[in-house]
Amino acid sequence: MTTPGGEHAHEAERVLAGGNMGPVSRRGDVVLRTTGPWTPAVHHLLAHCRAQGMDGVPEPRGVETDERHGEREVLEYVDGDVPAYPMPPWSWTPEALDSAVDLLRRFHRVSATADRTGPWRSAVHEPVEVVCHNDAAPYNMVFRDGRAVGLIDVDHASPGPRIWDLAYLAYRIVPLTIDRADGFTDAQRQARLNRVLTTYGEPAITADRLLETAAERLDELAVFSVAKAVELDNPELADHAALYERDAMAIRARLSAP
Repeated sequence: MTTPGGEHAHEAERVLAGGNMGPVSRRGDVVLRTTGPWTPAVHHLLAHCRAQGMDGVPEPRGVETDERHGEREVLEYVDGDVPAYPMPPWSWTPEALDSAVDLLRRFHRVSATADRTGPWRSAVHEPVEVVCHNDAAPYNMVFRDGRAVGLIDVDHASPGPRIWDLAYLAYRIVPLTIDRADGFTDAQRQARLNRVLTTYGEPAITADRLLETAAERLDELAVFSVAKAVELDNPELADHAALYERDAMAIRARLSAP
């Protein structure tokens, strides 16, 4: 990888919201974050997506090193609105849901032909069909005029099945959580789940399969979050883990209901 200079190399930085797994900052038209062994694989993935016409992911611009921050990756800053909890009303519209699912579908279409050579930051899951984002959710998407146009924070990507990503996006955007802050009734949530499946358009992915995978995904995420809470001394991640465990139980109860 190269060490870019660029016209914004000496501009002031500001820390971006989020960054639970490490600091993320913006300087001019780029985003900077700590590198890891996974960075070359992620940058190759992003470059492949863009070469295939998928410009909804940030352009990788190499790495840079300085005495204060050490080595950091440099990525294009994708301009737009990134919703955060509590989610704004516009993030629950049909347009937001459809465009988010379509964005993930397009990402999967091109990541299916990407080099799967690691190392990757996240575990590989079988059967490998695509390179999964592994945290596909509205808070990792850039919206313009209420429609998802960019998929960001790809550093946890790894090979896996399509349903692994789609189940987590459904968990966040239907949503499938026990939290009722979104205001949807059970019938409305079911209609939104059906809309996710129809928009993605993979006949082999049924509602029951997606729910089963969502529960499995939350089990794994809870274990991961507990470990990271200790490693990063971040108690908020332990609270997240407890929610994931409750939601996984609720999803399984829904599947077993007559």
